[in-house]
Amino acid sequence: QVQLMESGGGLVQAGESLTLSCGVSGSISMANAAGWYRQPLEKERELVATITSGGRTNYADSVKGRFSISRDITKNTVYLQMNSLKPEDTAVYYCSLGNFIGSGYYPNSRWGQGTQVTVSS
Repeated sequence: QVQLMESGGGLVQAGESLTLSCGVSGSISMANAAGWYRQPLEKERELVATITSGGRTNYADSVKGRFSISRDITKNTVYLQMNSLKPEDTAVYYCSLGNFIGSGYYPNSRWGQGTQVTVSS
């Protein structure tokens, strides 16, 4: 089964940027779509951004205009560029491979370890 490994998290100040990477053990070109989720401490995991095989992207309202999802098929890697970070962006970030059914994104890959992003005010 495909394995995902997230990296790139860290501690930053509000207003700074980070780029998260998600290395995929298999070929991401076989996936219909990919997405990034985040889970703040003691809260539910939420979908942050998705990208289809055709390159169409979608974002949660809370990150729209600040985050950008992309993928590099040659490197089997999905990225999340995060700009103008806010303390409320603090969470463990997870990537996934999945499918769109209608307008809904459904992950179908095993969760990785995630990467911690902490934004101080």
